[in-house]
Amino acid sequence: MRRFLIALLFLSATLAAAMERQPNADYRARRQALAARTNGGVVVLFAPMENEGPNALYGFRQEDNFYYLSGLSAPDAALVISPAVEAKGDTPARPYTEILFLPARNMTQERWTGPKLGPDNAKAAEITGFDRVESLDKMREELARILPAPRVTIYTDVREAGARSPSTSGIEWLWRANAFPNYVSFADVKPLVHGLRLVKDAGEIELIRKATEASKAAHRAVLPNMKPGMTEQQISALMQYEFLKRGCERPAYAPIVGSGFNGTVLHYSQNSATLADGDLVVMDVGGEYSMYATDITRTLPANGKFTARQREIYEIVLGAQRAVEKAFEQGKSTLARAGGEHSFQKIAYDYINSNGKDKHGQPLGQYFIHGLGHSVGLNVHDPGYASGPIPKGMVFTVEPGIYIPEEKLGVRIEDMYYVDPDGKLVRLTEGLPRTVEEIESEMAKRD
Repeated sequence: MRRFLIALLFLSATLAAAMERQPNADYRARRQALAARTNGGVVVLFAPMENEGPNALYGFRQEDNFYYLSGLSAPDAALVISPAVEAKGDTPARPYTEILFLPARNMTQERWTGPKLGPDNAKAAEITGFDRVESLDKMREELARILPAPRVTIYTDVREAGARSPSTSGIEWLWRANAFPNYVSFADVKPLVHGLRLVKDAGEIELIRKATEASKAAHRAVLPNMKPGMTEQQISALMQYEFLKRGCERPAYAPIVGSGFNGTVLHYSQNSATLADGDLVVMDVGGEYSMYATDITRTLPANGKFTARQREIYEIVLGAQRAVEKAFEQGKSTLARAGGEHSFQKIAYDYINSNGKDKHGQPLGQYFIHGLGHSVGLNVHDPGYASGPIPKGMVFTVEPGIYIPEEKLGVRIEDMYYVDPDGKLVRLTEGLPRTVEEIESEMAKRD
């Protein structure tokens, strides 16, 4: 018994300490909200395998939608969500049902990969918050009992022909096991889940805030340390160290540190050049905290002082960002390009295009070559937002930029925002230096 209690405590500590997790009630509310959107269909989702693809190289990371619905970071699991349905014709009524399926524990494998939560754990339902937890081996049997006959729509992570998803192998296994009724159709669950993920609850906002605070500290750490002769990789390493030691599990995306000409390349990823005196350095770096991302970019002069031209371009970019902040109107403002006078994209473009010129006397709008912002959540480019007014609870970036390869001059300023329950625009990255004066003052503190 003592050995069992020690193992249970170790397992609980592993589950609790590895990542900060929201209350079980939050995940259950999401499952119920999803069930209500399926029009009587049944959700069947599988988690990724532990040692497949990138998981084998970088360590296991749960698939976003599976985590959003379960809060479970373990691999090789599956879930079924079935909405309550009233009796109609030959179709009997059925209650709301949710089951988490876990693979049986493999003690030999766990010596290599660590303890796992198994379906035989008497507290599995309490730990995970699911109504029921069953062995993965019983999934075929449970589905045969739950699924209405003769017709059913299965909502799962379907992909285009020939492509595979975490659910592909599991659905194929269930087909071979005759788990489905004669007339079954499959629908993509992603649009339904993505619609829910667009609006963040209070717990999600807090996790994003923690990712942002850790990443703000990483950006601050560079200010008194950057100098010519350092490499882009050294800057990236310093920043990753700072947000990792503050609780982030990993970068939220591949860090971008581009100096000089490299700063004009949007997705530059080599991070291999040496900072030269007179370079501007674009640093697009953010950490992931308990599965939630942040996305921050700052542009610094390698030697601590902006040239007159660098300052001119920088202040145009900052002015565009501030113009967007000033123009925000709850229920009207949009990130979409086609939003008329309420389009953040148009507001930023018009500001950039009317406030400066290149060496040939041409307006600078042609050098703003990407979208102004995107939704952020479990993914740095979180899905769900297509167009229309930005809703309350959405977290997003505002990131104007100017990139002039001919001048080897790139500037991007990217901050994190959300719309609070009162409809107010909140800058999550508040306090991180972004004006020329703030940046030069902090960089002057170098040894």
